[in-house]
Amino acid sequence: MMKKIGAYAAIAVIVLCAGALGWLYFADYLDREKPVIKLSQDIRAIGKKKDVGITFSDAHSGLSHLKVEIIQDNKPHILTEETFSSKANKQKSIQLTINTEALKLKNGPAIIHMTATDCSLFKNETILAAQVKIDTVPPQISVLNPLHYVNQGGTGFIAYTTSKPDVSTGVYVDNQFSPGHAILINNRPASVTYFALPIDASNTKTKIVIFARDDAGNETKLSLPCDIKVKKFRADKLNLSDAFLQQKMPEFQTMLPELQGKTPVEVFGYINTLMREDNTKTIQNVCSKSINKKLWEGTFLRMRNASPMALFGDQRTYLVDGKPYGNSVHLGVDLASTANSPIEAANNGIVVFAAPLGIYGNTVILDHGLGLFSLYGHLSSIETTVGKNVKKEEKIGISGLTGLAGGDHLHFSILISGQFVNPQEWWDPHWIEDNVMKKMAM
Repeated sequence: MMKKIGAYAAIAVIVLCAGALGWLYFADYLDREKPVIKLSQDIRAIGKKKDVGITFSDAHSGLSHLKVEIIQDNKPHILTEETFSSKANKQKSIQLTINTEALKLKNGPAIIHMTATDCSLFKNETILAAQVKIDTVPPQISVLNPLHYVNQGGTGFIAYTTSKPDVSTGVYVDNQFSPGHAILINNRPASVTYFALPIDASNTKTKIVIFARDDAGNETKLSLPCDIKVKKFRADKLNLSDAFLQQKMPEFQTMLPELQGKTPVEVFGYINTLMREDNTKTIQNVCSKSINKKLWEGTFLRMRNASPMALFGDQRTYLVDGKPYGNSVHLGVDLASTANSPIEAANNGIVVFAAPLGIYGNTVILDHGLGLFSLYGHLSSIETTVGKNVKKEEKIGISGLTGLAGGDHLHFSILISGQFVNPQEWWDPHWIEDNVMKKMAM
């Protein structure tokens, strides 16, 4: 009797297990959830060509069929269609290139129509329709003022309009891009761009181009003719004395454990190359975004009662025991007054950096809007904070000799979208009036 009961129990268990497995197997076929369709990017506008990523998925019964087509004037154009023989296809990602010319689509509205069907008994279907605009016409650029001349290592400024709103725009100087900023000039929409000229720019090799791209991907490039003025930059040879190396290099060894055990000369080599490059990257990152508003007013303030110790563009060759040991280009103006002099903001701006920065020591960077920045280095102390709105002549720190500085002074730089330019132009009221203010008043 007990054997029979045990046999019946075993059979019951087997039946239940088989039923459970059967339910799990057939449950997917009774699934009522619809497949999911996701677009990888915004496709509100399509130009001559557009890459579109689409993901189809069904976590339960799997995908049975998918289809993508673009419809214009009630005429469908199939972009892709696929049928799956197995329910194992839970997800399918596709990358399509929509060629509007090959499809003979005209400028105007269209619909990208996407469907997905699952493998369930009910053949659940999801339909996603995306309204798009076919636009193959590139934006037009109209320059509001000519670009007469720009100095080597100087700042260029141009105002222009585009035929389409909300375009991505800016200026290329060879491969270096400075973004444009949308403002109102005489109560009309316009774009303005500050851009930096390298110190070795020339009329024969340097290309200056205004760039505009609309939301459909259509691009326009307009060459900017101008006269690039040659500037003479000094060439200096600086002897790295034992006293300087013994005084300054231990500071950097304390900062960087990997420099422990290195000779002072080796430490300097590291600082002048790798650290300098890393500091430049940090500065470029800080200055990559700027408030879309002009904050500064009038001529930029020069440190009071200060004498210039080094100029922008100075070509430096460092000597150890009379032999060359590295070089650099000075990317600012060094100004020295009495020790521990108050350092004031050169103009109105927002503090975007206030911290130690390698060779620059204690550093403050101000955003003056529309891609224009000022930098204050070697401070003995910082007396401002990131995010603070400061006024021209407001105290932001005290001069010092932090970083790679042999004596108390201020290293002052002007930057355009992270590129260093000659600060002396921004101390010149006539240059500012002729090259910036008149163009903003067009």
